[in-house]
Amino acid sequence: MNTIEIRTVEVVQYLQPLREGGSLPAIVQADDDFLYVLKFRGAGQGKKALIAELIGGLLAKTMGLKVPELVFMNLDDSFSKMEPDEEIQDLLKFSVGLNLGLHFLSGAITYDPLVSIADSLSASKVVLLDSMITNIDRTAKNTNLLNWNRELWLIDHGASLYFHHNWPNWKSHLSRTFPSIKDHVLLERAANLAEASKEIQLSLNKDIIEEIVSLIPEDWLIEESNPLTPDEIRAAYIEFLSVKLSQIDLLAKEASDAR
Repeated sequence: MNTIEIRTVEVVQYLQPLREGGSLPAIVQADDDFLYVLKFRGAGQGKKALIAELIGGLLAKTMGLKVPELVFMNLDDSFSKMEPDEEIQDLLKFSVGLNLGLHFLSGAITYDPLVSIADSLSASKVVLLDSMITNIDRTAKNTNLLNWNRELWLIDHGASLYFHHNWPNWKSHLSRTFPSIKDHVLLERAANLAEASKEIQLSLNKDIIEEIVSLIPEDWLIEESNPLTPDEIRAAYIEFLSVKLSQIDLLAKEASDAR
């Protein structure tokens, strides 16, 4: 079994907010001297968005897709005290502790379906990944893709796995496919769905899914309103992703029909 490792770094400087979307991610510097896009646990969808980001990014990497390095980022309480903007101040205050960061790709260009680079096999894998994780947020309006060094890079999986916003009802999502794939920005280029499905089944299995889910920090799984324990939540993620992997040919057919 591959060993998936994620480094933990300390935030040493808050540089600027990225005012795209509702969650106000920011460019920060860490104690390893690299720049990261920091996703905050105190933002809109909170820790669930970080879990979706972590799972989506690690699954993509396992499939051979390009994702900026994911790191856990520790934020201390000093940053909120120095921040003059009240909205950002509150965000920093509610995000003390472990957050998630993506390596900042300097000079990357937002994917444009009319002119950007995306080979057919990669496009097909992205379409199937997003079907598996029910990612409603990779449309022409909001691609969440970058071109960097003439390659396709995936960012922002925080809107995935929307079953986890309603735990009492999560099992009803196991048998569903993903009709929203018809709006996927890469669907037109996804001409290798059968080959992509085979490659995903070779690169991914239940052991790897368990390993990815085991990396979710314990305190991201604790919510007062949630009837499930952290162990039950982990088991639910594993079951959901394992079922989706077993349905990959069905998801490929759905995407192919939508094309």
